Amino acid sequence: MLLRKDHLERLETATRRSPVTALLGPRQCGKTTLARQFIEDKTATFFDLESLPDQRRLQNPELVLGALEGLVILDEIQTLPELFQVLRVLVDRPENKARFLVLGSASPALVKNASETLAGRVEFVEL
Repeated sequence: MLLRKDHLERLETATRRSPVTALLGPRQCGKTTLARQFIEDKTATFFDLESLPDQRRLQNPELVLGALEGLVILDEIQTLPELFQVLRVLVDRPENKARFLVLGSASPALVKNASETLAGRVEFVEL
């Protein structure tokens, strides 16, 4: 339980400090569970990118995500890696009122893509 509390505190700090926080870890390690626990007392919008309805909701991601405020969670970000570019555009807008928490498997390609596209805008938390 202490370990879980530590991860929740790290997420809280990262989401306050950076416009994008990437929660990374191996498959089935509890990223989604931790994120859901993190937002229990928060207003947040949750997208499961492996879900067809959520994929449809994001057919125009810049328009949809750009209209949101507060914390926006994008689970399984590796299924739509083109969203990193959209996030860069959105967080650079002065009128942006959202913070993004992206969850994904910690593959080297995903980390490289996020690091390059979101340089200076993303903080990584690993499980």
